Amino acid sequence: MELFTQPWNDYELIDAGGGRKLERWGKLITIRPEVQAYFHSGLPFSEWSKMAHWEFIEKKGKKGIWKQLVKNAPSKAIISYDRLKFHIELTNFKHLGLFPEQRINWDYIKENVKSDHRFLNLFAHTGGASCAARNQGADTIHVDSVKPMISWAKKNMELSRLLNIRWVHEDALKFLNREVKRGNKYQSIIMDPPAWGMGAKGERWKLEDQIDSLMSAGASVLSNDGFLILNTYSPSVDSNTLQEIVSMYFPDRVSQVCQLNMNTKTSKKLYFGELVRIEKKKTEVKTY
Repeated sequence: MELFTQPWNDYELIDAGGGRKLERWGKLITIRPEVQAYFHSGLPFSEWSKMAHWEFIEKKGKKGIWKQLVKNAPSKAIISYDRLKFHIELTNFKHLGLFPEQRINWDYIKENVKSDHRFLNLFAHTGGASCAARNQGADTIHVDSVKPMISWAKKNMELSRLLNIRWVHEDALKFLNREVKRGNKYQSIIMDPPAWGMGAKGERWKLEDQIDSLMSAGASVLSNDGFLILNTYSPSVDSNTLQEIVSMYFPDRVSQVCQLNMNTKTSKKLYFGELVRIEKKKTEVKTY
């Protein structure tokens, strides 16, 4: 099954192809590497260069530098979605502090999170989902192991004129396991783990090694009437693997495992990983 996230006034995916993507953030236009853009672009790259302000050049690992294509082009901005506001800024890890494909989850949160919910955002990054949940009035807990990301999320909360998100600077899985032991429950959970990386103390992280533990613990803290969302970007965790894990830990719930995509303005389709939704318990059918 495929789901498509949509652009909005302050963000659009203009084009993709040849291992890159062309995006507009408010008035700022960037070119970034994109491994899923293995097809031909809709527009020639010569046209991209005329439109863009910055292009990210990869160096070692995931790091790199931004090449300025327009003199005096800004390197940061504030963009809006609904009543939320986000600070974006060029970083040497190629991201700008916002993952626009997550708009599909912000919309889901707006439709399904209630003011009496406890909302848990794991691997919470710069807090788009946290702000969306707090905007609904939920008791919102934001967990991330990277201090600068928590500071960035606080800035987004303040820009959005929100208050009282609870910040937890900790490894997400360790926090989740402690919540299991405490017997705490949540009506709304979102997990956005990286495919791989390094922990706060240099621990190596691979999603395929941790996905089972994440979902097992998630099932333990999810309330009967709650929902859980998982985003994955790892080629080692495919839809079949996710279906097996969902069937194991959430056998009595309504669930979806979908491919998340976004269309470009040039009618290309770009893949953004797998999206899992675990929802309320299935209604029992009585037989007589």
